[in-house]
Amino acid sequence: MAKLQMLIVDDEWNMRNLLRIYLQKEGFTIKEAATGHEALALVKTMAFDMVLLDVMMPDMDGWEVCKRVREVSTVPILMLTARSETKDKVRGLGMGADDYLTKPFEPEELLARVHSLIRRSSITQVSLPQPSVLDFTCLRIYPEGREILIQDQVTEFTQKEFDLLLVLAQSRHRAFTREELVEWVWGNDYTGESRVVDTHVKNIREKVQRAGLGYNPIQTIWGLGYRFHEPGEVK
Repeated sequence: MAKLQMLIVDDEWNMRNLLRIYLQKEGFTIKEAATGHEALALVKTMAFDMVLLDVMMPDMDGWEVCKRVREVSTVPILMLTARSETKDKVRGLGMGADDYLTKPFEPEELLARVHSLIRRSSITQVSLPQPSVLDFTCLRIYPEGREILIQDQVTEFTQKEFDLLLVLAQSRHRAFTREELVEWVWGNDYTGESRVVDTHVKNIREKVQRAGLGYNPIQTIWGLGYRFHEPGEVK
């Protein structure tokens, strides 16, 4: 299973560094943003398991960032601020935040709140019904039947090719690193090179092209890895 992805949004380097130390010890993979605009750009290109969001930032305050994140994602948001007034907490929760923590805070309280929100989010996700078919432009994937139709014709893929395309399609707005895809498709016991993903992506692209799909369903994210893509989707 891939590590949980955490986005830390704070204009103060010292605070980001402190939070990174705490959370990396807990096994999180950390991304950082120093401004609201940086945070929104990351949220639109990657799927996070949680966001730690500072309220007081120079370019765009945390309330506005929270509001904009909620337009594109249901990721749990824990807001951090030096302001303890009840009206500020109410405002943050009203914008869509899931919890609120006042600075300074004890590491134990931070971690307790983080894990609580992650558990709540996991329970919600598990309770949601999973689709019996993933339907895209000229591409249809049946997870339970392990069948892929392109232009309404069955197209043959190997087991790993199917699993790789399925993982990307099920998390269509998330960008995966090669290492994450190896963990999802090959498992934690795999000891080979992560570049095995590139070979399978190449094979998938060739097969969908021969089947007449007309577009490349796997987009390369340079410097990171891959994500699913279909025509008309906003990048």
